[in-house]
Amino acid sequence: MTPEPTAPLPLRERKKLRTRQALIDAALDLFGTHGFDGVTLDGLCEAVEVSKRTFFRYFDSKEDVAMAPTQDLWAAFLDVLKTSPADGRALLALFEDALAEAIGRMPADGWAERALASRRLASRTPSMDAHGLAFCDRTTRSALAVVERRFTLRGCRGEPHARLALDVLVAVFHRALDAWVAQPSGHTPEDLVRRLRATGAELPRALAVTAEPRA
Repeated sequence: MTPEPTAPLPLRERKKLRTRQALIDAALDLFGTHGFDGVTLDGLCEAVEVSKRTFFRYFDSKEDVAMAPTQDLWAAFLDVLKTSPADGRALLALFEDALAEAIGRMPADGWAERALASRRLASRTPSMDAHGLAFCDRTTRSALAVVERRFTLRGCRGEPHARLALDVLVAVFHRALDAWVAQPSGHTPEDLVRRLRATGAELPRALAVTAEPRA
């Protein structure tokens, strides 16, 4: 049976999405050209022809809009996690699968380019790193709440082990993202998923590494 097409969003919602996307695109373009500290919020709003009041309907800060591509990804991860089947997979594998699916849900029209620009900007903007840590903590807490609500965890002590699994997922993702950003070409969502899978596959070896004295 052919699935029914998704109903289009109401006009008001489409306009809101366009405004939000225009703010993200303008922010990444201006920050990339003039530096994060070289662009004021007034300047950003003027470029998109919106008021600061409108800006704050969508974002809390300049850091928030600059990091929107990856924050949208983790919001999608939470959505996927809310429906992921409890089928006996290891919890870390379930998390990795959910993140891979979330990457696949990202818009095809430019998300990868925006994520690339955002990550490159973050690498030279300390305030974005601090913002990212706070966002990561909030997202982790939200994910733990989903896990507690939906799953029975066998062979572990509940939240401490679930938190460790999420922390490992975040570390794997950041290593994969760094490698993806550093590669000379091929910056596609599919390649980011391949990087995620490859990095995750290295975990057993990383955990088995021993430290020997230098000769």
